[in-house]
Amino acid sequence: MSDIEIRRATEADLPAIVAMLADDPLGAVRESPDDLTPYRAAFEVLAADPQQHLMVAVRDGRTIGTLQLTVVPGLSRRGATRSIIEGVRIHRDERGTGLGTELIEWAVAESRTLGCQMVQLTSDATRVDAHRFYERLGFEASHLGFKLPL
Repeated sequence: MSDIEIRRATEADLPAIVAMLADDPLGAVRESPDDLTPYRAAFEVLAADPQQHLMVAVRDGRTIGTLQLTVVPGLSRRGATRSIIEGVRIHRDERGTGLGTELIEWAVAESRTLGCQMVQLTSDATRVDAHRFYERLGFEASHLGFKLPL
């Protein structure tokens, strides 16, 4: 996909990013594309943190994919640094084109460049197609995740 640019998101990308976050059954009930105020505040925090990489995929000036890559230093695994991939979304018109693979491969390569020894991600238990996608890219379902809403 040589016509795709993967770059850091700007505030101008927020409407497209939030629309992609909201464009599935889970996101439809937890995202609010009509009010960008909380997303702008979150973007400011992300943009100021060098360990956060909010990325977009752009073709012909149109934002068509996104993900967030977070670098987390740690003590476990002999002081290993890991990256966490979050919020992977592909615009509805671009699904099945290989863009998701390109974004994940970018994130893995960037994680290596940033000195990470592991890349991890979570995927909602109901996203069976996403699980197959990540397994096809070499990820293993090795842990059981837990969340506590605050």
